Amino acid sequence: MKSQQTTQTMKPATAAKKLGVYLPATPAEFQDGVVTRAELDALQAEPPEWLRTLRSEGPHPRPVVAAKLGVSIAGLARGGVTEALTTEQIEALKAERPEWLEKERATQAEVRREAARLKARDAERASEG
Repeated sequence: MKSQQTTQTMKPATAAKKLGVYLPATPAEFQDGVVTRAELDALQAEPPEWLRTLRSEGPHPRPVVAAKLGVSIAGLARGGVTEALTTEQIEALKAERPEWLEKERATQAEVRREAARLKARDAERASEG
């Protein structure tokens, strides 16, 4: 008995998240359809002009904005950033260095240090036992 292969599809929001782009800024045909796994792979392998432009100029979704600023998504919210930002807006924030951004960057750095410390501790414990 042969099993029939079904084509995996995903909603545009899922595809946009996987591509790291802000869905409302994508072309209407992308937003209105479904995306197959093969189409997603093709977009990642050879991004069309609209995708290259979105990735370089934005607007960027919050996870990308947070990463570019070196803060958490919650840190963005605490700083009052709730909308997608363009690369230009992100660079302006970096240049302005508002107090909330400096505080959130310090918090994020501490979280990373603590995670590294715990990872090293756990590795040491694993090698002892």
